Amino acid sequence: MQLKIMPKKKRLSAGRVPLILFLCQTISALEVPLDLVQPPTITHQSPKDYIIDPRENIVIQCEAKGKPPPSFSWTRNGTHFDIDKDPLVTMKPDSGTLIINIMSEGKAETYEGVYQCTARNERGAAISNNIVIRPSRSPLWTKEKLEPITLQNGQPLVLPCRPPIGLPPAIIFWMDNSFQRLPQSERVSQGLNGDLYFSNVLPEDTREDYICYARFNHTQTIQQKQPISLKVISVDELNDTIAANLSDTEFYGAKSSRERPPTFLTPEGNASHKEELRGNVLSLECIAEGLPTPLIYWIKEDGTLPTNRTVYRNFQKTLQIIQVSEADSGNYQCIAKNALGAIHHTISVTVKAAPYWIMAPQNLVLSPGEDGTLICRANGNPKPRISWLTNGVPIEIAPDDPSRRIDGDTIIFSNVQERSSAVYQCNASNEYGYLLANAFVNVLAEPPRILTSANTLYQVIANRPAFLDCAFFGSPLPTIEWFKGAKGSALHEDIYVFHENGTLEIPVAQKDNTGTYTCVARNKLGTAKNEVHVEVKDPTRIIEQPEYAVVQRGSTVSFECRVKHDHTLIATVTWLKDNGELPNDERFTVAKDHLVVTDVRDDDGGTYTCVANTTLDDVSASAVLSVVDVPNPPFDLELTSQLDTSVQLSWTPGDDNNSPITKFIIEYEDAMHEAGLWHHQAEVSGTQTTAQLKLSPYVNYSFRVMAENSIGRSLPSEASEQYQTKAAEPDKNPTAVEGLGSEPDNLVITWKPLNGFESNGPGLQYKVSWRQKDGDDEWTSVVVANVSKYIVSGTPTFVPYLIKVQALNVVGFAPEPAVVMGHSGEDLPMVAPGNVRVNVVNSTLAEVHWDPVPLKSIRGHLQGYRIYYWKAQSSSQRNRRHIEKKILTFQGSKTHGMLPGLEPFSHYTLNVRVVNGKGEGPASPDRAFSTPEGVPSAPSSLKIVNPTLDSLTLEWDPPSHPNGLLTEYTLKYQPINSTHELGPLIDLKIPANKTRWTLKNLNFSTRYKFYFYAQTSVGPGSQITEEAVTTVDEAMASRQVDIATQGWFIGLMCAVALLILILLIVCFIRRNKGGKYPVKEKEDAHADPEIQPMKEDDGTFGEYSDAEDHKPLKKGSRTPSDRTVKKEDSDDSLVDYGEGVNGQFNEDGSFIGQYSGKKEKEPAEGNESSEAPSPVNAMNSFV
Repeated sequence: MQLKIMPKKKRLSAGRVPLILFLCQTISALEVPLDLVQPPTITHQSPKDYIIDPRENIVIQCEAKGKPPPSFSWTRNGTHFDIDKDPLVTMKPDSGTLIINIMSEGKAETYEGVYQCTARNERGAAISNNIVIRPSRSPLWTKEKLEPITLQNGQPLVLPCRPPIGLPPAIIFWMDNSFQRLPQSERVSQGLNGDLYFSNVLPEDTREDYICYARFNHTQTIQQKQPISLKVISVDELNDTIAANLSDTEFYGAKSSRERPPTFLTPEGNASHKEELRGNVLSLECIAEGLPTPLIYWIKEDGTLPTNRTVYRNFQKTLQIIQVSEADSGNYQCIAKNALGAIHHTISVTVKAAPYWIMAPQNLVLSPGEDGTLICRANGNPKPRISWLTNGVPIEIAPDDPSRRIDGDTIIFSNVQERSSAVYQCNASNEYGYLLANAFVNVLAEPPRILTSANTLYQVIANRPAFLDCAFFGSPLPTIEWFKGAKGSALHEDIYVFHENGTLEIPVAQKDNTGTYTCVARNKLGTAKNEVHVEVKDPTRIIEQPEYAVVQRGSTVSFECRVKHDHTLIATVTWLKDNGELPNDERFTVAKDHLVVTDVRDDDGGTYTCVANTTLDDVSASAVLSVVDVPNPPFDLELTSQLDTSVQLSWTPGDDNNSPITKFIIEYEDAMHEAGLWHHQAEVSGTQTTAQLKLSPYVNYSFRVMAENSIGRSLPSEASEQYQTKAAEPDKNPTAVEGLGSEPDNLVITWKPLNGFESNGPGLQYKVSWRQKDGDDEWTSVVVANVSKYIVSGTPTFVPYLIKVQALNVVGFAPEPAVVMGHSGEDLPMVAPGNVRVNVVNSTLAEVHWDPVPLKSIRGHLQGYRIYYWKAQSSSQRNRRHIEKKILTFQGSKTHGMLPGLEPFSHYTLNVRVVNGKGEGPASPDRAFSTPEGVPSAPSSLKIVNPTLDSLTLEWDPPSHPNGLLTEYTLKYQPINSTHELGPLIDLKIPANKTRWTLKNLNFSTRYKFYFYAQTSVGPGSQITEEAVTTVDEAMASRQVDIATQGWFIGLMCAVALLILILLIVCFIRRNKGGKYPVKEKEDAHADPEIQPMKEDDGTFGEYSDAEDHKPLKKGSRTPSDRTVKKEDSDDSLVDYGEGVNGQFNEDGSFIGQYSGKKEKEPAEGNESSEAPSPVNAMNSFV
């Protein structure tokens, strides 16, 4: 039997056959239990190429396992290494690891060599790789004198490094004396060999401390070369230097520094060859010189560069292909190009390969009589040679074993016996390396054993796969069966997957998969079984996930995370930020279902993840927090392209704080004229970082920039440098030029002066010019200082003038100004309007007409006509009194107007005046007119006095505005009944001279409503209303009162009800005394001590009494102390007597029918009815 684990898995077909796990004879990664006899297996060893630190003890590892435990031996350089003879060498107990103590004495170089470990027991011997021991070396640079280098500007240069050869090779870098790395670029870079290449030198390359450093990582040491001095000079300087200091042989670069096409500094020539081993990193390098600096490009001539494995380094001068394979062999071309030309270099790449495994031999466990094979297949370039060893000895010279046969890379075993156990070594080697593998053949006869712990509990999450282990061993190889439940049949359904290592897989676990599963292993030597248990749990879910949030800096944000999980599991919720722990900051608060971040800062932005964990599963949900704010201020303001009328402003935007900048606002300050005051200059798009700004002359500009996004506007940037423009003549004139006279003989010329920004230069003045519009006079001009007014005296009154005001400064005049028209001063009008006419439209409105005055007489701007009017006397009273004058102004040249709001039946007087800017002219002659009568206002008051049974007297005051002659008064009235309904309307006319009137023959105790108004010949005026009531006769009053609301009536009704109740009670008592209800006998039989007979002459009940005070019942009795009455005692009530339940109250609200009796009664006896009427039941219905 052969046992070897294979990596693949087998799924049973849909057939309903029991599952029997037939494993292949080979199973990968076989582990033989350590309590069984087995050959040695190397478990750990030092690397093949072992570079040691000479300052520390040498430790060469060799660990192995086997049964019985193996013994160890070593060879050095192919011969036995006797460790007992070297006091510095010891072997660790139960191990083959060597420890060479060189720290106390001895040197590491003494122990250089090739070491090999052998682990041996009675079943065979395993050997380690050949371990090459070499101490690391970090040698110093050889002493050398480096002459200073002087080079012409633009020439190429290579500064050699040539580091000492160390083990392992050193890491090279260039620095200065301050240990600062020298800057590198497309022009200056370090090659793979460590040299520093200059495509062309510049004056800034001049320095005296170009130092090459070599770092040896193994010994943690750094060696440095002597500094190299470089001076870059021009051609003239170079010739002078040559003549004074240098010989011709020391002169570098005698050629001109003219521009030139590229030339390769490395590699040389047009083609080269590169060989690399499979799996390494292929590095190809091309460095070129030229002026201008050439750029490097790479192509593969017969294919494309592998996208995922290609890396460009050193400014594309180095091409690297990682994990190189034979397919990467071919021709690679580097191209160097500048403006003057291009060159190329072809590198032929060959990829070789040290041996690598195709199939390494695996351990074999066979039972006696079985067959098996060991296969050792490897590949490489060139093809490796395969050789076999057994127990560390070449198989050709090893003892013969009739059970084995060698067939190239395969050893075939047949009918093995226990003596066939051994360890075989396969060696695959070529010129680039070797592979060595140990594989044992162990012949055993063992019954099955299951290595998985018994009664293992597997807790799995629903809808996920479950893997039930059944690690086993046996020889011959056992078969495996799985069962579910105590008496279940073998599993054979498609829902299970059966792995060749014995594992049972449930691809999608469900609740019904919960239970006990049994694994059974069988071979011809026996049977073994093992039970495991499965519990399927509900998955953990996040039912409310955190959501993407955008918040402003300084605000608060909350992320929700509500979790649902299996009730038998404990869930913990953890919050992460950017896959790391939350900051240790009190601003972060984690509650049960959410995370709160207060006072959010910029660095709080990122991805927040809620992770819910149980012992079986975990789920997570993430949300991104974007912290936004107004942008940071722009910076690095710079002024370029400075011209007289424009300048270019550039800036660097500040951080947009996660909200894109939409625009930039540019402001300026004029430090010369308005220091500290910033003005808007321009706005540009948020994608621009420059702006061309128009400038005004003679301004000392400073600029600042603000950025704006959707959140708001940033703080202003720092102010730019100041830039003062040259002075120039003004480019604009004053505005708002006007000419108005303040006096009849002057002309006041005013204007809005230019501000300092608009002056365009020093010495701002104004040239004021004027002349009469209608005359032939020349312009009169005067230059005035920076003021806003000039007065021209001695002008004729109100004459039109042409005016212009021109700005000037020390440089010159502004453009020709516009001419405006003005007028000299006004005077009062000289003429009054004539032919004033009045047309009375109605009693409150009149229309006035007049003739316009001549324009020349106005002597100013006509503003309109003004009517003065007043009321002279009342036509009704004929009492003359002064009335305040009223004024109405009509704008412009109107010659008529309406006078509203006049009083009817009145006399008015008016006059008309013309108005200009100076004032009013003389008044026209007074014109009188009268308004006709109108309707009067309401009477001033109305009172009702002296009411009697059938009369009412009315008194009133006349209207305050009669608006004419009163002709009469009208009185209308009508009664109002108790339901507020109105009766018939009565109309009565009263003479106008009356102020009192008595109405007779009215109804007594009746309310009347009165309507009263005055009249003129035009018609009735507004009315006044009032209400009044006639008085009531005492005899009739009692008959007229609503008796239902009177106290005497209520008392009478209560007395009647009381009498009826007494009669009902008497009737009830008499019926009982007549023998219809034998209460007396029943009570005597029971001899109730609480019931005592009462006297019959007191008019009360004879059978019942109050047991507490024995007082006679007056008009009723008290209820029992427990306030209860048995309903079944009587079904009668007062309703039977026609009163019903509504009549059962005294005047004080108490019950009339209170009754005291026994708590329990005997049922009625005899033929008489027990349903006698009872007031007690009536009372009970109210309780």
